[in-house]
Amino acid sequence: MILFDSHCHIDDPCFDADMDAMFDRARHAGIRAMAIAGVDLETARKAVAIASRHPHVITAVGIHPHDAVHCGPNALTGLIRLAKENDCVKAWGETGLDFNRMFSPQKEQEACLKAQLGIAGDLDLPLIFHERDSRGRFYDIVKSDGPASRKGVVHCFSGTRTELFKYLDLGYHIGITGILTIQKRGSRLRELAPLIPEDRILIETDAPYLTPAPEKNKHRRNEPAFVQSVLIRLAQVRNQDPEDLAAAIFTNTNRFFGTAFT
Repeated sequence: MILFDSHCHIDDPCFDADMDAMFDRARHAGIRAMAIAGVDLETARKAVAIASRHPHVITAVGIHPHDAVHCGPNALTGLIRLAKENDCVKAWGETGLDFNRMFSPQKEQEACLKAQLGIAGDLDLPLIFHERDSRGRFYDIVKSDGPASRKGVVHCFSGTRTELFKYLDLGYHIGITGILTIQKRGSRLRELAPLIPEDRILIETDAPYLTPAPEKNKHRRNEPAFVQSVLIRLAQVRNQDPEDLAAAIFTNTNRFFGTAFT
């Protein structure tokens, strides 16, 4: 299988001590490319530095809704500079709304999201979206702010059937994580996964978070190599050949980011 981890956080300090070994494990698992999703200016700089040393790694830059209180002009200007000056930056995000933990107030989250929608449009970059428990506000904002042609992926989708089809109607891709493999937590996602058009699916680890089964029983930390387990389970619930599905999703991911990995 050829695999593309479309969303990971290997800039996290937990990878500092064994990054080379992590890349080796990913290569042996068939991972040809991976994308680091940004959460703030500091981590975006580290992600760009990693990608500059590893040609199979690309990055997105952006401000996570948890960090929306820090979404000031200096941070946004720094991220714009990174995007303009580094070819490895292929997307903007992750940005969105998260009303579950409310690490930033709703007002700041919404303002930060709207600002980043505008920036991504100006830079002609696809968007990586984070949405959790926003009670329809995320959809209302992305539907009304910006062009209908905007490319986006709803990362780590865990919503309802209605939300799924709303995002698909906007032309967005759907990111599937290891949640799909978890017996209880992933039950609804396994029901919805067969409904996603094949050309709209991306797979991701969100490493070091959301370790899939069966690795969850042995490893606390998730890593890009484990996206293989997401693909295999996805192929099972969709009743598709794993290699065929992997090839299709690899093509989807290249098309989404505007890359040409092989």
